[in-house]
Amino acid sequence: MNISSVNSSRSLYRNYYQEQQAQRNRQQLASGKKVNSAADNAAALKIIQKMISQSNGYDMGTRNAATSQDMINVADGSLSTVTDSLQRIRELSIQASNTAVYGSDDLESIQQEIDQLKNSISDAANNTQFNRMNILDGSMGTSHVASAPDGSGMDINMPNAVLQSLGIADFDVTKDFDISTIDSAIDKVSSARSSLGATSNRLDYTMNYNSYASYNITASHSRLEDLDYAQAISDMKKNNLLQEYRIMMQKKQQNNFVRMRQMLSFQTSI
Repeated sequence: MNISSVNSSRSLYRNYYQEQQAQRNRQQLASGKKVNSAADNAAALKIIQKMISQSNGYDMGTRNAATSQDMINVADGSLSTVTDSLQRIRELSIQASNTAVYGSDDLESIQQEIDQLKNSISDAANNTQFNRMNILDGSMGTSHVASAPDGSGMDINMPNAVLQSLGIADFDVTKDFDISTIDSAIDKVSSARSSLGATSNRLDYTMNYNSYASYNITASHSRLEDLDYAQAISDMKKNNLLQEYRIMMQKKQQNNFVRMRQMLSFQTSI
C-alpha cells in the first residue's frame, strides 16, 4: 500500500468520525439530552434509567396514596352519618327509658323511628363503595397501599359498620334494652374514624416525602442527561470548522498531487 492510499484511508476515517460527531451534536440539540443512546455514555445511561425508574415509582406511589386517601374520605363521610344515626338512637333510647310518661304504644312509635335509623346505618354499611368495592361491610378487611417505589407500603384496616358488628341488630326499646349497647357502638365507630384519620395523616406524610424524593432524583438524573446547550453549540461549531478545514486541506493536497504528477509527466517527456 502506497503513502497516497494510506493518507486517503486516514482522510476517509477522519471524515466519517467527524460526520458522526456532527450527527451526534444535531441529535443532542434536537432532543435536549446529552445521552440519547448507549454509545453516547453507556455508564451514564444505566444510572439514568435506574433513576428514572425510581422517580416514576415515587410518582406512582404518590398517586396510589392519594387514591387510598380518597377512599378513606369516602369511608369517613359514611361513618359520620352512622354516628349521627347512633346519636339519635341514643336520644330516643333515653326518651324511651322515661316509662313514667311513655306507655307501650309510645315505645312502639319510638322503636319505629329507631328501626328507620338502623336501616339507614345498614344502608351506609352495605352500600358505601369506592371503585365499585364495598368498604364498610367488612368484606374489604385490610387493603395494601403501594406507596413506595418498589411496590411496598402500608396497610389500611377498613372498618365493619354493619348492624351485627356494631351489636345493635336486635336493639329494641319495646323490650329490655341497655343504652350502653348504643354507647359501645358509638365508641366503635369513633375508634374506626380515628384510625382512618391517623392513616390519612400518614398518607399525607408519605405523599410529601415521595414528592420531595422524586424531585431530587429527577434533578439528579437531569444533571446527567440534560444537555448544556451552550457547550453543545460550541462543540458543533468547532466540529464544523474542523470539518471545513479538513475538506480545504484535502482539496489543497489533491491540487498539489495533481501539479506534482503534471511536473513529473513533463520532466519524463523531456
